[in-house]
Amino acid sequence: MDAVWPIGLYFVLVVLLIGAMLVGSYVLGQRHDDRATGSPYEGGIVSEGSARVRFSARYYLIAMFFVVFDLEAVFIFSWAVAAKEVGWPGYWEIVIFIGVLVATLAYLWRLGALDWSGEPRRRREGKAMPQKL
Repeated sequence: MDAVWPIGLYFVLVVLLIGAMLVGSYVLGQRHDDRATGSPYEGGIVSEGSARVRFSARYYLIAMFFVVFDLEAVFIFSWAVAAKEVGWPGYWEIVIFIGVLVATLAYLWRLGALDWSGEPRRRREGKAMPQKL
């Protein structure tokens, strides 16, 4: 129990500090009631139109691909930093890792998921198109 009291004291001090900041800002803060006070804006620009703009699903798909492949770049960079320590087994692991990434990118490209034109890809001649019933 002797080792717990510093954490409790720290917690109490943090709560007191936060309370003092809130009370201080309430007492010393400006009081104004302008017409534009309650209107939302970003970067000093008054918003126009609705905030509920619909984005295409492709936008989210591309954003997801970016996050996934950007995260993979972090893994490759960390491997490059530790390349000497991991040796040949680490080298072959990163080769397999990059191979999986390239195969995934080729699959997505062939699927047409990286196409920005917005039009669906045409199927090759000879393949039957699925029909809706």
